[in-house]
Amino acid sequence: MVALLNADSAAFPTEPPADLRDPVAIAAHDWVAFSSLEEMTDHWSRPDWSDGSRAYYWLLTFPDSPRLAELAHRCQTALASLGLDAVPIDGLHITLSGIGAPDAITPGQLDALAGRAGGSAVRDAFSIRAMPLAGSRGAVRLSVGPWEPLVRLQAALVQLGTDAGITPKKSSAAFRPHLSLAYNNRRRPAMPVIEAVASLRSLAAVELDITHVQLVELRRSGAQYQWDVLTSLPLTAHHDLMSRPAK
Repeated sequence: MVALLNADSAAFPTEPPADLRDPVAIAAHDWVAFSSLEEMTDHWSRPDWSDGSRAYYWLLTFPDSPRLAELAHRCQTALASLGLDAVPIDGLHITLSGIGAPDAITPGQLDALAGRAGGSAVRDAFSIRAMPLAGSRGAVRLSVGPWEPLVRLQAALVQLGTDAGITPKKSSAAFRPHLSLAYNNRRRPAMPVIEAVASLRSLAAVELDITHVQLVELRRSGAQYQWDVLTSLPLTAHHDLMSRPAK
């Protein structure tokens, strides 16, 4: 699994963690990268994602996780004075893989992808932990871990797209799993955000059971992302992957 992830200057952190199975090491790696930032960038300054843009994605969503909702709300409330754009509670997600824009993906390709996903061996459910708060150049976000099952799932979904004739939007080597709670909306010195986030890192982690993956049409609406679920692919229990992350 480690071989699937490489250093990438466009990814954050640039280097993947050394151990994809250790949630504590992953969280520490995220924090070192975030706490070393001098400046944060405007998440919404994205020519390829202007207001109203749409694209197909594979996401993990969490509509039935009250503990995650409570943690997100607590963090967002504590950070409110920074003027970040909080992710709506029903918009919490982990992005797995971009598929393409509606004008680049034909209905036949999308149907083929959904069909391949429904008949594929992408079936192992697993559990991850939403861990201490950290961030990136353009967001405040929860670390998640372990990465290994997420990397495995993401690679399988990218392969399904390739088999359906869809070129991946970006390499799996740049995949950095995370769960954003708020987006930064202007250039600013990073230190005030880092200090505010540091005060919340002692909050308890939340366990998340990953039992479905969603094929969605994602759209940007102002300063938030919204989506329509096109296909929800169930993942079945497997005794190795459903074991809890190591404490």
